[in-house]
Amino acid sequence: MADEDRTRADSRAGDESTGRPPSHRPRSIALGLSHRTLRRLARARQRRRWALEGLGAVVCLAMLVAYLGTRSGPESGDGPVGGSGGVPAGATRPTALPAADGHATDAGPALPGLRPRERPPSPDPPPPSTSAPAPPPKKPEESLLSVSRAEVPAEVDLTAVGTRDWMHWGLRGGKSTVRKRSGSGEIVDGGGKGARVGWDGNQEVVRWSDGAPERWDRGSSDGVYTCGVGNGFTLTVAGSGAPRTVQLYAGIWMARGRLDARLSTGGPVRTVRLEDPYTSQSAQFTIRFELPKNARLVLTWTVEKVFTEHCGNVGLQAVALR
Repeated sequence: MADEDRTRADSRAGDESTGRPPSHRPRSIALGLSHRTLRRLARARQRRRWALEGLGAVVCLAMLVAYLGTRSGPESGDGPVGGSGGVPAGATRPTALPAADGHATDAGPALPGLRPRERPPSPDPPPPSTSAPAPPPKKPEESLLSVSRAEVPAEVDLTAVGTRDWMHWGLRGGKSTVRKRSGSGEIVDGGGKGARVGWDGNQEVVRWSDGAPERWDRGSSDGVYTCGVGNGFTLTVAGSGAPRTVQLYAGIWMARGRLDARLSTGGPVRTVRLEDPYTSQSAQFTIRFELPKNARLVLTWTVEKVFTEHCGNVGLQAVALR
């Protein structure tokens, strides 16, 4: 206490020696620190306090998040493997996207307005197709028929063209016929109106090597004709249940000839005409048909109009079937 009293006495003595009243000075001033330095130190202490407070807030927030995470666990019933409704660890729930096989999975994320795991409504079915239906298949007994016309080749080989059957007219006069020796016999000469007259003036020739009664001929221009409107020839060809083709070699002289093709089973008649008012003309008529057995193709080749008073006519040379 003696030292403290001495110090205070010295302080008072100093104050008295300077002529100023005695006062209490701060310790920092006593240590020689300026006011500017003191303000800097105060601001540094305040910044440290703010940093500590911010760090404490971050730590509290992290603890709150961790606490909330422990509260959100699996739903009731989603237990470990083997429990009721359990899902193996690491397994993901199916989505509503198509699987690899093109089908949607059983469940998916809920859409707006739907409860979880509820399927969206099914889309409306597409409108019915407006395309025309495919034509029905041809019935086994259905008949087909078509007729076309072309020029006659300069030479016709009946043996090659008539692989099933053929006939030729006029080799030995108006009543003469030659047939395929081993033919099917499906071609039948049905006669016709008017007298048949043989002649040998056809522009084209036919030949054969399998005929009867004439075995072969190297080139015949013979045929038959009949004059007058309404007169002509009738031929029939038997059906076999398979597609067949008939080649008819015929002509006209100063007349209009009309070929009608019809089926014994009924249906429309196919008609083709050939006309020349001044001279003769020949044609190859191609008839394609399909008929059941016991049915027949009927061909009539008649004079429809004449352009002369001197025997305007239609002529017939040969017919072949394949």
